[in-house]
Amino acid sequence: MVKRLFDIVFAFFGLILVLPLFLIIAILIKRESPGPVFYRGTRIGKGGRPFRIFKFRSMVENAEKLGGPSTAGDDPRLTKIGKFLKKYQLDELPQLINVLKGEMSLVGPRPEVKMYVDMMTEEERKIILSIKPGMTDLASLWNFHEGEILKGSLDPEKTYLEKIRPTKIKLQLEYVKKRSFWLDLKIILKTILKILI
Repeated sequence: MVKRLFDIVFAFFGLILVLPLFLIIAILIKRESPGPVFYRGTRIGKGGRPFRIFKFRSMVENAEKLGGPSTAGDDPRLTKIGKFLKKYQLDELPQLINVLKGEMSLVGPRPEVKMYVDMMTEEERKIILSIKPGMTDLASLWNFHEGEILKGSLDPEKTYLEKIRPTKIKLQLEYVKKRSFWLDLKIILKTILKILI
């Protein structure tokens, strides 16, 4: 209950605080390329229930049809404003809406596409999907600029599966087992510092 109350209060005031920034980003996205302001991809949430995530669109329209779910920093599908949004994680801010709706939490394992969830073992799914996915977690702090790691890769999808995903799963399992309100606060503060520095 404390976690949910904290999520609601933080997300509500967070959205009010960044509303002017939302409007600026929305205008820049629409000016650069046709298509919606938000990307509404399907992700798997608590208990294996799918939901549609809110993100600022950082790629050309219908980007999913042109490539896989992993995005390298030099992905040709990225727009100019999209590269900037990705660099500073600003494309993730609209997920505060998902937090308010109760589909996500501020802290929790990052929500995955069904393809990656299907790759999990039964035990991994049981643990990771036992709580709501979050905007940030231990794995996010470890791999804050995923696109930069994938940059230059001839096969970003393969690089993600081999170099990133195993550690990501390990840290997500660790978070679920050790989670507490104080750990959440520590992760939120470290995430904010990583964005600002």
